[in-house]
Amino acid sequence: MNKYIIGLWLFVLSINANAQHNLPGDFLSKEFHAGRREAFRQKMPENSVAVIFSFPERVFSNDVTYSYHPNPDLYYLSGYKEPDGMLIIFKEMQKNGDRSYNELIFVRSRNPLLEQWTGRRLGADGAKKDLGFAYAFNTEKFKTFEIDFKGFKSIQYDIFPDDAGSGTLQSLINTFSKKAEIKKRENKYIIQAHNLLANFTSPTNLANRVSRIKASMANTEDSDYRNDPILNQIIQNPDEATLAMVQKKIKEDPAPSQEYNKLISSLREIKTPEELVLLRKSIQLSAIAHKEVMKAITPAMSESEITGIFHYVHKRYGAMDEGYPPIVGSGGNGCILHYIENNATKVDNQLVLMDVGSEYHGYSADITRTVPANGKFSPEQKAIYQLVYKAQEEVFKIVKEGTPFQDLNVKTTEVLAQGLLELGIIKEKKDVSRYYIHGVSHHLGLDVHDKNITPVLKENMVITVEPGIYIPKGSPCDPKWWDIAVRIEDDLLIGKSGNENLSVAAPRKLEDIEATLAQKSALNNLILPKLK
Repeated sequence: MNKYIIGLWLFVLSINANAQHNLPGDFLSKEFHAGRREAFRQKMPENSVAVIFSFPERVFSNDVTYSYHPNPDLYYLSGYKEPDGMLIIFKEMQKNGDRSYNELIFVRSRNPLLEQWTGRRLGADGAKKDLGFAYAFNTEKFKTFEIDFKGFKSIQYDIFPDDAGSGTLQSLINTFSKKAEIKKRENKYIIQAHNLLANFTSPTNLANRVSRIKASMANTEDSDYRNDPILNQIIQNPDEATLAMVQKKIKEDPAPSQEYNKLISSLREIKTPEELVLLRKSIQLSAIAHKEVMKAITPAMSESEITGIFHYVHKRYGAMDEGYPPIVGSGGNGCILHYIENNATKVDNQLVLMDVGSEYHGYSADITRTVPANGKFSPEQKAIYQLVYKAQEEVFKIVKEGTPFQDLNVKTTEVLAQGLLELGIIKEKKDVSRYYIHGVSHHLGLDVHDKNITPVLKENMVITVEPGIYIPKGSPCDPKWWDIAVRIEDDLLIGKSGNENLSVAAPRKLEDIEATLAQKSALNNLILPKLK
């Protein structure tokens, strides 16, 4: 290596070292991640090994990738946030020469020239120092590292990503598959459909779930998925008896990914004190953002401008990003559950449904508020809003340890059905499914729809409560109700005898929303030059 290359190498390394100043001080500690690995290990079956891969990088345009988002499981268990990594956890201590270990991590190599373009890398030494691993190696070492996967009674791993490309990550997966003699990759469509059925406890909604599986099959050319015998069995006979038989088959012959996800979900569904610190901060700053948007909103604003205010407030508090694509839908756009275009040039005198939450150090908030852009709810808007508010209040009363998760949906449906019947929007209670078309809750954490396995609520779970009514134009009711969409969503921490609303700082009562809308925002005084 000539003197020029050596000098450049040292120069870039010095830049990387000096650039570490002024970083946030409230990341999860390496001791937290080590504790999560040990908790995971304790749940593993005897003579087993678990393998967790990084998520792939994804192309944004040509040679530009999207901002990288790590695999939440890998981050949870290691703290590693880069692409091209692999964590191996052993149930028992392993011996290799003079080495004894029960965990290994393989990370991408340092490359000073690339790091000057795309950012710092930990490398093996950094994984030892910053993540606390005794045995950390660069990824190219995995090919020659002696691990007899065939000697384990059980190997757990998640579904391999379809878009791993042809680079380092795919090489890791291929090498692992060869060493473990994995002949066939798991089919993610089949696994996802099996998971939809495996823990399903609401026979009254079985037909709806089966129809979702049928629709998914119709939209793919995957023959293995379309011909899966278990799924076709429930499609042909969508009744309780068949469901019980199907669930028994899935349980008796679990895929490795199902076993793995059962273990990791049992950990991630219960939040530790360290996680709750970050979740509280993410939710609080998101609630403040909702309040600031209420102060700033006017009928002349675009959906995109409203989205930008959320983004600014989140960034002002140090959030990395949003936990999911923001949903800002005015009028009929609010009737589209996952409306993310946010491109209406004026929200006008309509309701604006805003489902936006930050991601702070990996932990996602999920808050929805629905407000009239002109400052006052019309009589029809008020009637629907108060009905959704009532449904949320009734669910709040039963959110506590020991409540079956499905009871939240039952209570929501009861309240909304009765209210829509009284308003004359539906003629029979069963018709509520036309205007209330989603579940009322999901878990929250490193994923906005966080992993979970237990069918009843437990202390220190964090869930959403989000009833909603959506009446698109053309619905079979009085046109005065058309294009009204209302969702109210809050984030609740489960306690032994009740719950804590972590998003309480975002105005929720109708009168509080109108009072906030009447306030002035400093952002309204920002006047930019007009474009020519």
